[in-house]
Amino acid sequence: MNRNENANSKHTPYMKYIIATIALVFSLGMIALATTQTDEPEKKHEKSQLSLITDTPEEGFQVAINLARKGVTETQTDREILFALREVYATDPDALIASSQVIAIHFQTVAAANNYWRDME
Repeated sequence: MNRNENANSKHTPYMKYIIATIALVFSLGMIALATTQTDEPEKKHEKSQLSLITDTPEEGFQVAINLARKGVTETQTDREILFALREVYATDPDALIASSQVIAIHFQTVAAANNYWRDME
């Protein structure tokens, strides 16, 4: 095995993991987006402002999912590639865990921005 083949074989498992994670986070975000869309026509065309400040931890978790989705769609703008990778991440438990970790990190940020909802009565 020459030097180039060896270098490529070292990175192949990591690339699969990264690609699968990106695809999974995108799909989770699409699910969240589909469940939060409204039927009101005037709101469909409004550009929503993303805010870290939320009333409840549940709303904060939805913001974390949206942040993860936005990160993926801004990084990979080709939707065909994103959707083509679903079969890869859907059967890879490591990719599922990694996408959960990305969302958890975003949720930590949202929780801190909301002072961990300590001011709730």
